Amino acid sequence: MSDQAVPVSGAEVKSKLSSDDWIMRGFIVAVGLWMVLTVLLPLYFMLSKSMQDHDGNFIGLTNFTTYFSTPALFYSINNSFFIAIVSTIITVSLAFTYAYALTRSQMWGKGLFKTIALLPLLAPSLLPAISFVYFFGNQGIIKGLLGGHTIYGPIGIIMGEVFYTLPHAMMILVVALSTADARIYEAAVSLRTSTLRTFFTVTLPGIKYGLISAIFVVFTLVITDFGIPKIIGGKFNVLAVDIYKQVIGQQNFEMGAVVSVVLLFPAIAAFIVDRIVQRKQVAALTSGAVPYAPKPNRLFDGLMLAYCAAIAFIILSILGMAIYASLVKFWPYNLTLGFSNYDFELMDGGGWSSFSNSLRMALYTAIFGTIIVFTGAYMVEKAKGFGVARGAVQFLAILPMAVPGMVLGLAYIFFFNHPDNPLNGIYGTMTILVIVTITHFYTVSHLTAMTALKQMDPEFESVSASLKVPVHRTFLRVTVPVCLPAILDISIYLFVNAMTTVSAVIFLYSTDTSLASVAALNMDDAGDIAPAAAMCVTILFACGGVRILHVLLTMGLHKRTQAWRVR
Repeated sequence: MSDQAVPVSGAEVKSKLSSDDWIMRGFIVAVGLWMVLTVLLPLYFMLSKSMQDHDGNFIGLTNFTTYFSTPALFYSINNSFFIAIVSTIITVSLAFTYAYALTRSQMWGKGLFKTIALLPLLAPSLLPAISFVYFFGNQGIIKGLLGGHTIYGPIGIIMGEVFYTLPHAMMILVVALSTADARIYEAAVSLRTSTLRTFFTVTLPGIKYGLISAIFVVFTLVITDFGIPKIIGGKFNVLAVDIYKQVIGQQNFEMGAVVSVVLLFPAIAAFIVDRIVQRKQVAALTSGAVPYAPKPNRLFDGLMLAYCAAIAFIILSILGMAIYASLVKFWPYNLTLGFSNYDFELMDGGGWSSFSNSLRMALYTAIFGTIIVFTGAYMVEKAKGFGVARGAVQFLAILPMAVPGMVLGLAYIFFFNHPDNPLNGIYGTMTILVIVTITHFYTVSHLTAMTALKQMDPEFESVSASLKVPVHRTFLRVTVPVCLPAILDISIYLFVNAMTTVSAVIFLYSTDTSLASVAALNMDDAGDIAPAAAMCVTILFACGGVRILHVLLTMGLHKRTQAWRVR
């Protein structure tokens, strides 16, 4: 008998696919269509709009020529890059030292200081800008510290962006500094290498990928942020604010689309470079590695404690000022404390209904977003074959990270508000707010789910298939319980970001679906700065309360579903 392989026809291959395989492929196609509808088509409509005149006629690059020949608009590019570069340098430097103190010292209170550094994540980006107005504004309590300079401009924007992006950089750098092999440092000590030389030859090369990632994350967050420059930027225009002015102020949607395309390029460039760097990263720890444990050093530990205490004090001061300003009756003439600023029904921009809308939107985003993200990641990671479709879905899942919220929101106007779009009915409803928020924060959630799923042995699915157990039963009884920590992390991530986001929803809300973050922005525009601070504080406490509830809930669920992890 010949050993030559017998060719298998395409029909025979298809016949070997089980019903579970077809179900998984169907889900992959569904997730792919979701991403096409929520990312690709809106961006295509926005790009098309940038090449049209007011009547919808194609005019090529004429709008771009007009934009780059208008000095006031063109200078926004320089301003945006200046703010992003300076903020990135300051933020990464501060975050690196903070992370270094948390991982490489034996100082007191590491858990406390880490928690304080993460508090800015619970507040909208408007909050630090409002606090700085009360600190350094025309009637600020310490305005003299600026030496005659105004807070309304690049100084205020940079200070606000550093506060806003510090926890993002700190989290990345803590992870990078935590993966160190103690044997290398022991070898350096044996060779009598100085501490400074060890730092530059061992520590920095060991975290270079994490450092680069932190740089590009901060750069992207700053150059695409809208809230801080809108509140405290004054006449110092940046790209994100220009989009808002063109669309809301002048109803010039074509030029708004042009500015969006311009803003899209640096965000995509930073994202691509970061992805390339991440692909070059190799494992920092091998199977024989020894975890690094810092040794006590009274002088060094004291210095690190003093540094972290100073940063923590600044963070708490900024949050505290927002809380204090929200309670003062009439700044600076009547400093009596009360809750009159929380009577949002009397303010322009939105009442308590805006806050309840935010809670609803955040809850829907957390529930449906977690289901869509985790199911999609499961199909991409665990499905057999269908490589082209899985790769396309993976690419589309990563794409939203490179799209600024302002750009995505404007793109949704052009796509979902188009009269020929059968989905036109969801425009101006809570549904479109949930969809844009899920899409905006899809990538980080997807990567979190993929990381958890990659830690599971593929044999789970193989054994289930051999026992003829349906894939949905394996998914619900094995995969979900094992990955529950990641699922809960995704849900709280989506909830908090849905509560605090401004840029992605600023163009899409209606009078019936106004959100708390948007209401705070509208109050500030109307001159009601104290009520705006009160709304930001309300968001802060809501996110903090849900975060505490989340921790308590996960503790109970972990005991029931993660007992297998304990020896």
